[in-house]
Amino acid sequence: MKITQRIINVEVQNQLIEAGISPLLAKLYAARGVVSANELDVALGHLIPPEQLTNNTQMAKLLADAIAEKKSILVVGDYDADGATATAVAVKGLRSLGAIVDFLVPNRFEYGYGLTPEIVQLAARSVPASQNESAAQSKPDIIITVDNGIASVDGVAAANALGIQVLITDHHLPSDTTPQAACIVNPNQHGCDFKSKNLAGVGVMFYVLLALRAELRNRSAFEGKNEPNLTDLLDLVALGTVADLVKLDSNNRILVEQGLRRIRAGVCSQGILAILKVAGRDAAKTNAQDLGFYVGPRLNAAGRLDDMRLGIQCLLAETPEEAQKIAQTLHELNLERRNIEADMQDGALASLDNIQVENQFSISLYEPSWHQGVVGILASRIKEKFHRPTIAFAEAGEGVLKGSGRSIAGLHLRDALDLVTKRHPSLILKFGGHAMAAGLSIKQADFLAFQQAFESVVSELLNPADLQAVIETDGSLEANNMSLEAAQLLASSVWGQGFAPPLFADAFSVVNQRIVGEKHLKLYLEKQGKRFDAIFFGQTEFFPEQIQAVYQLQTNTYNGLQSVQLQLLNVQF
Repeated sequence: MKITQRIINVEVQNQLIEAGISPLLAKLYAARGVVSANELDVALGHLIPPEQLTNNTQMAKLLADAIAEKKSILVVGDYDADGATATAVAVKGLRSLGAIVDFLVPNRFEYGYGLTPEIVQLAARSVPASQNESAAQSKPDIIITVDNGIASVDGVAAANALGIQVLITDHHLPSDTTPQAACIVNPNQHGCDFKSKNLAGVGVMFYVLLALRAELRNRSAFEGKNEPNLTDLLDLVALGTVADLVKLDSNNRILVEQGLRRIRAGVCSQGILAILKVAGRDAAKTNAQDLGFYVGPRLNAAGRLDDMRLGIQCLLAETPEEAQKIAQTLHELNLERRNIEADMQDGALASLDNIQVENQFSISLYEPSWHQGVVGILASRIKEKFHRPTIAFAEAGEGVLKGSGRSIAGLHLRDALDLVTKRHPSLILKFGGHAMAAGLSIKQADFLAFQQAFESVVSELLNPADLQAVIETDGSLEANNMSLEAAQLLASSVWGQGFAPPLFADAFSVVNQRIVGEKHLKLYLEKQGKRFDAIFFGQTEFFPEQIQAVYQLQTNTYNGLQSVQLQLLNVQF
């Protein structure tokens, strides 16, 4: 493990302080690439205008026509938290704008990912209806995809053959062949110069709704009635954006901060409030980490073990009672997921005991008993432990394995899989994803061949230095700044993927230490004559009297009282 300190642009730091930013935050922002105070303004007016997103205005016109002609629309989503929130945003937003809309989310165990021909056939039997009348059509007039579709060449062709118009909203990277959809909105599609390439699927759908409202406004659709307030959807946008681990650039930070404000005020989805409650979190103090570590996993549990329709129903619930009932089910599913994951991780680590992982550039794993809904989390855990690109596979039936991969800095996972496909055209049945996460399917008989091909590609794209885990810190923190006020200030700011939560590194004297909960180390540390509570989760071995620790400055609530606490993440002697 290598520990480094982020480089601070002192000039920018001073400019931020002059603009009224606190010295602590100015230092942290300057180390994260912020170049001006304007980037920190989270007012909605600073969002990149929706008309700058390629094809967004065109899609708005198509949807406005569909609303005027009372066409039926079916939203086809994805089975992760981004897909669930994007589906909920699409349904709530389109209905508020007058559309006849319903949704369909593929069960990952039956249909897999995306708008496949099988899903189109299923969609053709789904009849969207308004809340007051039944639709007469035997199939929807329009399918709009959220968080998927950019790779659905065959699925779009199948829909076109049935006379169903397809509108694609997605954020995944496209392949060389683009589906023949009526319209595609994707900041990462070829030729799109939208400044934020990091919108999550839910963010793309929100942008489509902004453009649609503007188009309807131009058509005088709101004369004599109240115009829908799309900011009501920002809590869902914030949740999906954080849960999908997209980079929190300045545009995404606006979306997340505005959504968090609604959650803290209790003016948000009853489903989000209910999930926070079953997770033991205070909605009034919700931050981005709460969405990522508490709400997202419980929502994802539905798609991993059951059916993401359950999660979407929670987000769409109109009463606290309905939301609470579903949230409790999601909580129980998450507990089951954690137990399955623990068993799978034990098995994975045991299988690696006989392998010299340090001599490999990648890790590919498969066990017949593994659950295909949990292999993504398993890959993430193994990647974190060994700091190597990792893909875990599970059986999907009919001799096919479904894999989920996680990568490290320096390796674009989707591009690596694309290179494997170019060298071995018949090896991967299908794949897709991002730089840091991807999914794929292979034949069970080809697992060893894939393992070798993937290792070969990764070994060319990485060098040995890339395989050493690095912790970036923000350096030392003066004892006087290690206060409850500083911890609260940090907690109120938006941190996440690409805008890392602050980590500090300091030397401490260990005053006292004890094991709590059988598997965590509780400590009292001293620095510059001041003592601090500290906790190291998952640590059961005692430390010597002098340590060098990497830590987060956090607030700890006990018996209604808040105090500052250091959460240790790495300790060296």
